[in-house]
Amino acid sequence: MARILIIEDEQDLAGLIEYNLRAGGFEAESANTGAGGLAKARARTPDLVLLDLMLPDVAGSEVLRMLKSDSELRKVPVVIVSAKGQEADRIQGLEAGADDYVVKPFSVRELMLRVKAVLRRSDAEEAPAPLLTAGEIQLDTSRHQVRVKGEEVILTALEFRLLRTLLERGGRVQTREVLLSDVWGIQAEIHTRTVDTHIKRLREKLGPAGDIIETIRGVGYKLNPP
Repeated sequence: MARILIIEDEQDLAGLIEYNLRAGGFEAESANTGAGGLAKARARTPDLVLLDLMLPDVAGSEVLRMLKSDSELRKVPVVIVSAKGQEADRIQGLEAGADDYVVKPFSVRELMLRVKAVLRRSDAEEAPAPLLTAGEIQLDTSRHQVRVKGEEVILTALEFRLLRTLLERGGRVQTREVLLSDVWGIQAEIHTRTVDTHIKRLREKLGPAGDIIETIRGVGYKLNPP
C-alpha cells in the first residue's frame, strides 16, 4: 500500500484528498505546514508527496528544494497541487524537480489518476534490469545508482530517469516533447525549458563524461555512445 503525504494548509481540502486516497487503497496522512510536512517525511519516508505552494510558514518551493536536497528523500516523487496556475508557475515547479503539477480547482478523479501515473513510473524504475553503460557512465537500475569512472554520482529521481531514457535510446534523437512525455509523463501544452534545465544539471553532475549528451539545436538531445 503506497503511502501519500499531503502538505496542504486548507484543512477541508486536505481532508477531502486524504479521504479519497484512502478510498482508493492508499495510506494517507497530511500536514498543514511546510515544517510539519518535512518532519513527517523525515520520520517515515512517503512514496509520494502532494505539495501546496502557498503554505503559512515555508514556501512550497522551498519545501520542494529541501526534499530534493535530502539524501533520504530526493527519490520521492512530488506532485505540486496549487492555485498558482500561470504558465510561469508551472514551468518553475517542473524545473525545480516536481514530477507533475495540478492546478486548483481540480477534479478529484484527475488527481487520483495523476497520482497513480506518477507511482507507476516510480515503480517501473525499481524493476531489475541489466546495467546500462556508455563510455565512463554506468547506470544500475536495480540499485538506482549511477557511477562515473567507478565513483557514485548522486542524481535526483528525475535526473536518473532522464539519463536512463537517453542511455536506452543511445544514438537516437529525442525531442523535448518526447522527453517531457516519456520522462515526466506530461503532454507539454506550454513552452518550457524544463528539459534544458535538467539536461544542464545532469551534464554538470556527470562532469566531462556528460559531453556524450549532444544538443541537437532546435530539436532536442541525443546520447552518443563511444
